[in-house]
Amino acid sequence: MTATGLLVIVSTAAALIAMALSVMLPAVAMGRAITQALDALARQPESERAITRTLFIGLAMIESLAIYVLVIVLIVLFRNPLLEFVLK
Repeated sequence: MTATGLLVIVSTAAALIAMALSVMLPAVAMGRAITQALDALARQPESERAITRTLFIGLAMIESLAIYVLVIVLIVLFRNPLLEFVLK
């Protein structure tokens, strides 16, 4: 197997692992955030607006991490910068 073929296989495997982790870990974080928000709402129902606003901002930031990983994985899969380095 050539170095190029090995690099493609390794980068594909790394991309698959990164995608799996980028789906699982933000999902766990979102679940914990929602759980904590519901707990806070049960304890202090009068601060619903502040808790909800903070929850949505936090969820958007968690989701953006997953989107960043998706962009990086797509770059690695379809326009691998290391491939040009190995071919030189």
